[in-house]
Amino acid sequence: MSVAVADLVCPGTAASSAAAESRRPAILAVMAWLRDLMLSVLIAVLVVLFLYRPVKVEGTSMMPTLYDQERLFINQFSYKFGLGPIQRGDTVVFWVPGELSTSYIKRVIGLPGDTVAVENGYVILNGKKLAEKYVPPEFRDNRPYPPTVVPPGQYFVLGDDRISSNDSRAWGFVPRNLIYGKAVFVFWPLERIGTVR
Repeated sequence: MSVAVADLVCPGTAASSAAAESRRPAILAVMAWLRDLMLSVLIAVLVVLFLYRPVKVEGTSMMPTLYDQERLFINQFSYKFGLGPIQRGDTVVFWVPGELSTSYIKRVIGLPGDTVAVENGYVILNGKKLAEKYVPPEFRDNRPYPPTVVPPGQYFVLGDDRISSNDSRAWGFVPRNLIYGKAVFVFWPLERIGTVR
């Protein structure tokens, strides 16, 4: 008398097989979650390395535009890959010439080839007074700066709070290769959230 193979299944084997089948969706869900987590981390790393990077403002030299301890995002993509030129009025982050372990954030005032001077608290750019609505009268500094031509590939930068700013008036121009980002968006504190002027 012959017996079909299917009729010889052990009851214990069937139970363990059913348990394994019930665990499979849980394992697949965990693997999918880990895959999504790794993808999210990779995207975040790429964004931080090439697009937007969070930085913290330390000091008052950019008041009233930026305040001490504010957190903001800088756009490093445009400057890093040469997709956008550095323009007058940009608020940029750069390594300090001669002190490459320190970063500053200042406003670009003079472009390569410009003649920059400071007289009675006002910037004279190429022979004309520069309109600077972002510098309140009480933040102007009366220290003179003689007319100086910005060399090729370099930039003249100033803080908006001219009285307390350590900037190009003290240590000179910023080479293009030391500028690595443009301030674009304040995200902390919440009451200051918004784009950087």
